[in-house]
Amino acid sequence: MKSSHNKKRNVGIVYELLLRHVSSMLIEESRKNAQKALDIIEKYFNENTELYKEFRLFNALAKSTVSDTPIAAAVLTEAKSAARRCNVKSLNREKSMLIKEINYKINDSQFYYRRIPEYTVYATIQSLLNEWRKNDLSDLSKIVDYESKIVRWLLEEKVNENIEDQVDPNIDKLVVKILTEKFNKKYDKTLNTEQKDIIRSYVFSMSYDEGRSIYKKLNEIKDRTVYELDKFRKETDSQVILEKIGEVKQRISNIDLGKIDDQSISRFLLVSRLKDELLEER
Repeated sequence: MKSSHNKKRNVGIVYELLLRHVSSMLIEESRKNAQKALDIIEKYFNENTELYKEFRLFNALAKSTVSDTPIAAAVLTEAKSAARRCNVKSLNREKSMLIKEINYKINDSQFYYRRIPEYTVYATIQSLLNEWRKNDLSDLSKIVDYESKIVRWLLEEKVNENIEDQVDPNIDKLVVKILTEKFNKKYDKTLNTEQKDIIRSYVFSMSYDEGRSIYKKLNEIKDRTVYELDKFRKETDSQVILEKIGEVKQRISNIDLGKIDDQSISRFLLVSRLKDELLEER
């Protein structure tokens, strides 16, 4: 990929640069500036933006591994259709606003100069998305070149499959620390190991596997807590507790995991604490 690629309008590269900025702010112990970058991520990479839609599509091509060429070709066909459904006008406006906000709020002359290990792949993916959206005006030779490179990339086994292995550990420390402190203040109590693990999974799962890992974790906690409530109900002879357990179990069973956000994470931090308290009673 030529060096003329516009990295400022590359959704994958900008996202990685924002994370690396957070990391550098951690090293400098500048929480305020780190929070500015996190606020920008939350504002522009949320499910209501065209930017987020492109980011999900970008991530699917950047992070996935497939078993053979026909599957890779099918992935590209679906990706092409998704790319062309994008509202290009809104996407370009959001990217311009994002660039402007980064320039205005992040005072870092080195922001766009940090090394991105997969820069060439990321540049190829963004260039391919751009060409696909040109429809009849696209350059066929470029599309053939880009698609062949992405097919090879999709077939290549990715070294790091674990979510936390895919990011700078310094980012782990800062982002999880910020969220942990946020929830600690809300509950006025130190979070236990499982609660911190919930926060860590929440941070990285939403970015790297579109929430699949945190969904699985929360579902397991939900099922385990309901199981412990059932056991506790069989073991207690307190009429008051028996009357309350049914209501609590129903509320936990009805927690909707369709949308995972700070509010739902807060609920599960409470559920996790309840489960621990039930186990301590035995």
